[in-house]
Amino acid sequence: MTKADIVNEISKDLGLEKRLVLEVVEAFMENVRNSLIENNPVYLRGFGTFNLKKRAAKTARNITKKETIIVPEHYIPAFKPCPEFQSRVAEVKEVKE
Repeated sequence: MTKADIVNEISKDLGLEKRLVLEVVEAFMENVRNSLIENNPVYLRGFGTFNLKKRAAKTARNITKKETIIVPEHYIPAFKPCPEFQSRVAEVKEVKE
């Protein structure tokens, strides 16, 4: 599902203009992004948590130059679904690919 699909579904479900729904979806994503940049997790009850995960420094290989490089410690955005969400997803019978 793409952002456009989400906007279309919400617009259809609530009877709102797509332009308005798109602005709300964009504002939501911008708020989540800014919160994570400031190292503040976002908790959505019944859905999950957006937070930052620490990745340790590691050694990697650049195979085109045949050299070893060190990837420094860094943080990546992550999402952890709530237990109810996880259990409902676990009940899915078939995954579309």
